[in-house]
Amino acid sequence: MLRQLKSKLWTKSFIILSLVNFFLIFVYLLLNATITLYALKEFDATTGQAGLVAGIFIIGALTGRLLIGVIVTRIEYKRLLVIGLIFFTLTILLYFVDYGLTFFIFSRFLNGITLGIATTVIGTLVALVIPETKRGEGIGYFAVSTAMATGMGPFVGLYMTQHTDFKMIFILCLLLGMVSTMIGFFVKMPAIEKPEIKQEDKSFKISNIIEPKALPISFIMLIMTFCFSSVLSYINLYAIELDLVNTASFFFIVYTITVLVSRPFTGRLMDSIGPNYVMYPAFFVFGAGMLILGTASSAVTLLVAAALIGFGFGNISSISQTIAVTVAAPHRMGLATATFFIFFDIGNGFGPSLLGLVIPLTGYSVMYMILGIVVIVTPFLYYLLYGKRVKVKTRSLKNQKE
Repeated sequence: MLRQLKSKLWTKSFIILSLVNFFLIFVYLLLNATITLYALKEFDATTGQAGLVAGIFIIGALTGRLLIGVIVTRIEYKRLLVIGLIFFTLTILLYFVDYGLTFFIFSRFLNGITLGIATTVIGTLVALVIPETKRGEGIGYFAVSTAMATGMGPFVGLYMTQHTDFKMIFILCLLLGMVSTMIGFFVKMPAIEKPEIKQEDKSFKISNIIEPKALPISFIMLIMTFCFSSVLSYINLYAIELDLVNTASFFFIVYTITVLVSRPFTGRLMDSIGPNYVMYPAFFVFGAGMLILGTASSAVTLLVAAALIGFGFGNISSISQTIAVTVAAPHRMGLATATFFIFFDIGNGFGPSLLGLVIPLTGYSVMYMILGIVVIVTPFLYYLLYGKRVKVKTRSLKNQKE
């Protein structure tokens, strides 16, 4: 049983968790946009080593999410959140220590672990403090904090590299980490009754690390983030090829605005009539956006693609996260959230590397069109893995309540 703190959505805890999530994702993406340049300049790293500096963070985040399954049954969520935020801030301090490139790579790995733990716990707590009848709408609003950080983090990072030094970048990240830690203490933890852990359940099992019920929608999310990673990683290079560099700077602004406008509406739609009514159109809109991106030849078509991708992928990600936590029992929401983000990170982290092998064979335009087709056919897989069972699960939930 789960006792909600309040029936309303905009509680103090919900606002704090959204704010902390914004700060953490902002720091992650700010550093992600600047850290390779830092490695090249400060450590005279090769491009391969600079790529490792960026990529090791994702590996650390995945490690942190896997650790959630080991420690979540032993430590209360709020305590785990505070511990994660404290160590996230401490690992940022390591960026100020110069013991060479190897130490810096290790620091990035540790920083990634702490971010993986903290963001997973935040995602779990948000699902717990949101009233069950408003979960789609609530996670939609919460996901706005991620969308805003996605647009602002890289922009601020690139701006700072042009107007200040890297030490100031690290200082800003440290300050945001400290603020996140301080306000994290004010989150109120909802009461959860956890079943007694049997001795045989303490042994190593996959179900103690991931939530099997969240695997189907998480696998769908892996495919979507793999396709979206092509936009995050290669849109600037593609814009150079199209001679639309100035327009490309507005791409993620349009993307973010579309997400901000659409997510609250689609979240309420999910709560009222179910996820399928959002997911199926979002797949086709996302796919159409990728196809238009692949055929873009002007500023207008590039920005139209940005809007369609924002509506499509932006809502697929938030609705999928809602599904992942909804299918799990309350005491396993932490594992469900971790499972969802593990697959999210795998697609987002390994996508650019794999696609980088494809681009020399296809070029950017054909790559985007191929990925658009992949997105458009994914609804059939979604139907098989989850969509066809939505009505059955809805009736089952009603029967349990009765």
